[in-house]
Amino acid sequence: MTIILAIDAGTTGVRTLAVNGRGDIVSSSYKEFKQYFPNPGWVEHDPEEIWGAVQATMSDVVSSISAPITAIGITNQRETAVVWDRETSLPLHRAIVWQDRRTTSRCAELEEKGLASTIRGSTGLIIDPYFSATKFEWISKNLPARNNTVFGTIDSWLVWKLTDGKVHATDTSNASRTMLFNINSLRWDSELLDLFGINESCLPEVRASNGDFGETGNEASCGKGIPIRGIAGDQQSSLFGHAAFSKGDAKNTYGTGSFILMNVGAELPNPVDGLLSTVAW
Repeated sequence: MTIILAIDAGTTGVRTLAVNGRGDIVSSSYKEFKQYFPNPGWVEHDPEEIWGAVQATMSDVVSSISAPITAIGITNQRETAVVWDRETSLPLHRAIVWQDRRTTSRCAELEEKGLASTIRGSTGLIIDPYFSATKFEWISKNLPARNNTVFGTIDSWLVWKLTDGKVHATDTSNASRTMLFNINSLRWDSELLDLFGINESCLPEVRASNGDFGETGNEASCGKGIPIRGIAGDQQSSLFGHAAFSKGDAKNTYGTGSFILMNVGAELPNPVDGLLSTVAW
């Protein structure tokens, strides 16, 4: 029997599912994690608590089924910024969540410098604290300088932990929500990296959503040697899950926030006020 382990690391908790080859849910487990609000407008998570929730839910699911796990897929809250030490694999700061507004003044400064059109043209995004770039910048400026710093979104943090630190990678759907990724070239944008003071060597390698993200290591509670073969941000995963494969197909999700996504095809659309362009998969 084919069994896929699906990990959904959301904003308030983690759900892990075992899904068979027909798409039926065979087993499910959910665990919440704590939200931290150290100052007004600030929202943080402990990356280790998220990892602990992943470990606990994977263990619950694996122990409830007899069939072996064929592969793992990950979906996640997207723009949340995580920074950790490459050598110890320990977080250097709490994750700054997508809802966090601490970099509002920095974003206003970028607007005043006339950078909105440049950033929009490269990333498809508006300048906003919602996205990862100013979060990474804020953490960098508020941590002591060190040589082993690694940056990522929640998906790349989980890949790192699942593979015992052997793989530092993300997919295009998550990378496109950082405000550092050029959606025209599908590469990290060197001008934006310079603007925010981010070294590309600290960022994850960007792979296709259905790419190879390594295999689980000794620390994974689901067992060793299981291939990780799919990653997508939660809203793009929802679009895919609704089978919105044709141009014009759309979905609306009501979760921690409300998100409308529409498939506009393979060609990058012209910018429209009030709308964002982002990579689906």
